[in-house]
Amino acid sequence: MAGVFACVGCGAVLTAPLSRVALPDHAHQSYGYGLFPVLMDPGTYAVDPEPSGPPWRLWDEVGEGEAETRGVFAPVSALSLGAPGAILVSPGDTRGTVLMLEQCDGGCCGLDGRDGPNLACEGCGRAVATRIDDCSRWQAVWLDPKAVHRLPTDGPETQWIGWEALANDREGTPPVEPSGVWSPRWAAAVGTALAHLVAASAGTAVSVPDGPVADIFRRSLDALLPSGPTAKTAVLAGPGLQAPDPAAAIVLVPRHPQTGRAWQPSGTADTVPLAAEVWAYLAFHSEQLLVPASGRLPDGVLRDDPLPLHPWGPFRPDSGVFRSTLARLPVVRQPWLHRIYDDVSAQPYARPF
Repeated sequence: MAGVFACVGCGAVLTAPLSRVALPDHAHQSYGYGLFPVLMDPGTYAVDPEPSGPPWRLWDEVGEGEAETRGVFAPVSALSLGAPGAILVSPGDTRGTVLMLEQCDGGCCGLDGRDGPNLACEGCGRAVATRIDDCSRWQAVWLDPKAVHRLPTDGPETQWIGWEALANDREGTPPVEPSGVWSPRWAAAVGTALAHLVAASAGTAVSVPDGPVADIFRRSLDALLPSGPTAKTAVLAGPGLQAPDPAAAIVLVPRHPQTGRAWQPSGTADTVPLAAEVWAYLAFHSEQLLVPASGRLPDGVLRDDPLPLHPWGPFRPDSGVFRSTLARLPVVRQPWLHRIYDDVSAQPYARPF
């Protein structure tokens, strides 16, 4: 059921009615130098289960023991000691808030939230949220979980999307922006999945079948993992696809956009979750070669106007998202995987990033 978030101080309603969805892979992404659009779709919210925001402590001050209690298993530059459970909403869905001008420091183009909450409840003045809109960051508002609480609203129950319905929606999110650059949403989603995929490799080579999956993952897997004749095979699996080859050791499966749960296959293969909109594009999109034709175009032949979008260069997963995801997997403590983490941390923009 949809609900609104209200101030714990005075009870003022601070958002439009919202329904919960899974936290996007690009929720904390910092990418490029341009101005980004709004992160969340209107009418939705997501919850970050991990601590976020200030105060921050350097890794050397925290130590491995305390970091592991906070779900971080490899060195990071700084660790958040903020409260877990921050609520992510679209700026357009906020109500009754005002900027706290003394808290509005930021980067070169806008607010980056470095000083913590910068939005106050208009009714009582309590700090309730942090607005982010600086360059390289997705525009968003993060509600402080200690300053707000959720109230149910009258209205229809939330419609949960079934796996079959997701399989029938085969469009997915295109990987290339109109400008010809790779989509930052794809870079984040693949960065997350790549961390899980490398972890599932157990330090051996991983092969992927030719096609869209190879275009996105093969270059990264070849760069990060050793080569060898005894490679594990990773394939797509999920609703609407035939059952994967039983010999496949790893399956890339969709993560539900509302619940965040991964589709569960039968068998013993390791599962690697992938954002549903990216998974759908890889699973069902087939770009055919353009064929010259005269008169009416035959069935199955694509028009050549507009031309399909092609990127300027090879796909590069998001290094920051990859490292952040890997640092939160307990398996990263194994020496072979810790070396990969250290190498990428030392050279975050080396191949394949």
